[in-house]
Amino acid sequence: MSRPWIAGVLTGLLLLTACGDPSSGPETASTPSSPATTSTTHQRPAATPGVSGTPGASATPGASAGARTDASAGRSGPRPTVLYLGDSLAMENQKVLGGLLRDEERARYTSAPYSGTTLCDYLEGTGEDSLVPPKDKAAALVRRLRPDFVVLQFWGNAWGYTPCMDGITYDKQRDKYFARYTADAGRLTDQIAGASAGARIVWVLQGPDPITPDRVRRVNAVYERQARASGDLLADAGKTVSAASARYTWTQYLPCTAYEREHGPYCTQPGSGRTALHRDDDYLHFCLAPTTSTPKPCPVRSPGILRITRAISRTIGRAVAPAAD
Repeated sequence: MSRPWIAGVLTGLLLLTACGDPSSGPETASTPSSPATTSTTHQRPAATPGVSGTPGASATPGASAGARTDASAGRSGPRPTVLYLGDSLAMENQKVLGGLLRDEERARYTSAPYSGTTLCDYLEGTGEDSLVPPKDKAAALVRRLRPDFVVLQFWGNAWGYTPCMDGITYDKQRDKYFARYTADAGRLTDQIAGASAGARIVWVLQGPDPITPDRVRRVNAVYERQARASGDLLADAGKTVSAASARYTWTQYLPCTAYEREHGPYCTQPGSGRTALHRDDDYLHFCLAPTTSTPKPCPVRSPGILRITRAISRTIGRAVAPAAD
């Protein structure tokens, strides 16, 4: 491993831990039926695939026909309500996911990510030792918004940055780290179930970790076991940003998909037929714009984000489809 690569990885870690933003509250899709609460702010629809214009610019509702699937066009039936929670990866994904869910599932959508967080931050009872305030805990939001789906996307804080982890880190207390992470997954599931009338959790499986590849494999295994135990859903978004033959081997570039080749900005190196998932100076995030000190949704079209959010949207679409038939 070369020194520049190591420096880049450390820079990525610093960027991830620097993304804590306890003051940022949920962002809610601007739909007439969205619950009006004091902790949410309304946003215009996000830039969606197939819409021309400036990268990151808001699209007009209904204009993103290029992102709409044949199955979703003209779909009738109930509109799902979706709540999206997570860390800095969810922070950068939130507007693109909202655009896809509105276009493909006509969803009512609220996102409430906090950068630098992990599962315990969203547990009620961890207010003082958490980066998430009590009003935005998972159960509190579920009681207020009554979602059909709660999407949870967490890379898995591993170095003690999150106060509610009580200093338990992957490198120094590996077994304790996984035991705590497993327990928190169960507690968060129970709190969401206790606050809802049948909301289904969507656990988002993560992509490769460039530093500790086995850690993210085992974190995903925690999500898989919890989903099986509680009858919830899995969205293998991480597979879409992994090489076909190496699910847990980190890569900065992948071959462009057919969609990416047809939509120029998403195939960043058309000459070689490959696209960038990460910036050269950030090995963890998928936004191709520089990370800022104030966390915000990604402002530019980024192939990794589109791949991840499409996997989440499709998982929800498959769950909704039987109810719509």
